[in-house]
Amino acid sequence: MSGTRLGGRHIGIAPDEPVQVLRLIRFRQAHPDVIIGDGGFGTMQARIPAANGETVITRYSLRELLDKLDELTGAHQDQPDSSG
Repeated sequence: MSGTRLGGRHIGIAPDEPVQVLRLIRFRQAHPDVIIGDGGFGTMQARIPAANGETVITRYSLRELLDKLDELTGAHQDQPDSSG
């Protein structure tokens, strides 16, 4: 992806999923209000703010988390292969 560089801060979140780290960067740019990070116990977690609190999503991989977030936010999967 042009204009996007993987820095140490980003790649450290999911070193086994570099393609997903690119998705994460794009998602964060589109949804700066969603907080994504380490959920502990080998999971990834996202907090989506809502008028009456927040929604918390936990998955075991960044790919799974981003797939669910795309589903919830209505984002379209325009990536050729999200398995990496």
